[in-house]
Amino acid sequence: MSSTTISDPAAASQTKTAVIQPLWVRIMHWINAFAIVVMIMSGWQIYNASPLFPFSFSRTITLGGWLGGGLLWHFAAMWLLVINGLAYLIVGLATGRFRRKLFPISASGVVSDIVKAATFRLSHADLSTYNYVQRLLYLGIMLVGVLVVLTGLSIWKPVQFQWLTAVFGGYDTARYVHFFAMSAICAFLVVHITLAVLVPKSLRAMIIGR
Repeated sequence: MSSTTISDPAAASQTKTAVIQPLWVRIMHWINAFAIVVMIMSGWQIYNASPLFPFSFSRTITLGGWLGGGLLWHFAAMWLLVINGLAYLIVGLATGRFRRKLFPISASGVVSDIVKAATFRLSHADLSTYNYVQRLLYLGIMLVGVLVVLTGLSIWKPVQFQWLTAVFGGYDTARYVHFFAMSAICAFLVVHITLAVLVPKSLRAMIIGR
């Protein structure tokens, strides 16, 4: 993503006050963020009741206190995430935002931006345009979000959604897929938050829009 030098003070002022993140994006972003954090912490509480691996999560980072409490929090956040996530996908597609922001994506562009980022030459001057790495990450996390919801449904209602559970190879396999999808979301959050700290104006744009 290249930066543009603006010599006209009026144009510079207009650029600074331009809306980078519209209101609907900001509202849905923070609702999704809240729902995802609740689902992760309550999901770790549920995991501790029947671990897939020889480790468990500390009670200080889980939510619910016990299996029943974790399930209640998890299901409540699930509906919030599904409803808000569907609204985000519908509005994003209807307004053309996804087409403008996330495409095109090319392998050469992704590699080039990774090299620039690794050598601290990747520009963040124009927040209105996503670089190729951002496009790939945002598109990928939306697909992972769909996967985590579908595997969650197959685990929650394995009888009612037995066809869906079968798609993921059965109940036990679906649990593993769900866990790794959750892990991918956690990894994305680490990268996302790190970038927000490194480029604080992007966080500001997501709060006030400009």
